[in-house]
Amino acid sequence: MFGYYVQLGLRSLRRNPVLTLLMVLVIAVGVAASMTSYAVFRVTSGDPIPEKSSQLFIAQIDNYGPDNSDGEPLPWLTWRDAMALVDAHKAKRQTPLYPIGVSIVPDDPNTMASPARGYAVQADMFPMFDVPFLFGAPWSAADDAGRARVVVIGKSLNDRVFGGANSVGREIDLDGKQFRIVGVAGHWEARPRFFDLDAKGGFGDMGELYMPFARAIADGLHPAGGNLCNRPFKPGWDNFVHSECIFVSFWAELPDAASATAYRQFLNDYSAGQTRDGRFSWPPNVRLRNVMEWLDVRHVVPPEAKMGLLVSVGFLVICLINVIGLLLAKFMRRAPEIGIRRALGASRGAIYAQFLLEAASVGLAGGLLGVVLTAAGTLCIGAVFDPAIANLVHMSLPLLGLTVLVALASTLVAAFYPTWRASRVQPAWQLKAN
Repeated sequence: MFGYYVQLGLRSLRRNPVLTLLMVLVIAVGVAASMTSYAVFRVTSGDPIPEKSSQLFIAQIDNYGPDNSDGEPLPWLTWRDAMALVDAHKAKRQTPLYPIGVSIVPDDPNTMASPARGYAVQADMFPMFDVPFLFGAPWSAADDAGRARVVVIGKSLNDRVFGGANSVGREIDLDGKQFRIVGVAGHWEARPRFFDLDAKGGFGDMGELYMPFARAIADGLHPAGGNLCNRPFKPGWDNFVHSECIFVSFWAELPDAASATAYRQFLNDYSAGQTRDGRFSWPPNVRLRNVMEWLDVRHVVPPEAKMGLLVSVGFLVICLINVIGLLLAKFMRRAPEIGIRRALGASRGAIYAQFLLEAASVGLAGGLLGVVLTAAGTLCIGAVFDPAIANLVHMSLPLLGLTVLVALASTLVAAFYPTWRASRVQPAWQLKAN
């Protein structure tokens, strides 16, 4: 019977090709609009490190006071506070972090230097953030303490400078200083870039190199990202580092709720100690947030992505309302046929099966066309969103499958009322009238 109902449905669709094409087009456009918006929303609101996002926390300590903020501590710490947290060793793993920019000086004097962006971190950062390695490994804690001239470079930099070969053990010139390469990081997907949300809203590249934090401070590498100084300080890098200027993010790995609670209390006690020492003149104001809480506080999802998703879902609903009207008109025009089938013994369940299968074929066709339109929509995202976001949106097999599924499911939902009306046709009335 299933094959028979499919055959009846296809015959019915062929009898009204214009109406059928209109329904397919309406479904395809509505589904494509919603799926394109969903694709953008998904890449901007997803968990960048799902295996550990509940264990990675950013620490905030208010060193400016209530008169300089709305009660929310700023995103960064001073060097002094970051080093105090490092020396306390209260977390399983921990790293201070700030973005840096350097120049790659080639061996050939006739070749110009090229810029590279990266981060000053400690060795714990690599296992904390699950950074993959193509070659080598991170530097050691001893290298952190000894301010070693070592560096981990990214795959893109390794390809550019060393042609993709294993460069572990080789030297690279950064701003005229030689650094030994100890590892080459592989392709690392963490979008949004939760540990640095100040460059392109967290959707830029992951950086091309990583340098020991203490080495970067010793070499006077100024922050290439978020920082703030609203207190006067004497000129010079050393004075900047030891001032109340904030430029360091501090991340800690805390494996369970108990350790997170203990660390939050530690931050509170540390801030209270600074108040007792006269450095702060306000009560402790600290925050400890995991990755997803941090992304929410920083409003990482662009407002246009949220609004676009809501508008597109509303547009899909409008399209489905139109499909309901078209299906209702199409099904009720076949009332005589339904009456005869019912008089010959067809049950209401059989009528439901026939007309829902007919609607499903329309939904399937609309989904396939919707896949094409969704693919076209993902290619045009750059006209609305920043290229850093647009480059992350692409047609994938899960999105393809979801597009077809949404088209099929929404069409079946839309077909229930017209099918119910068709199944309520009274055979006697139709036989008498015809």
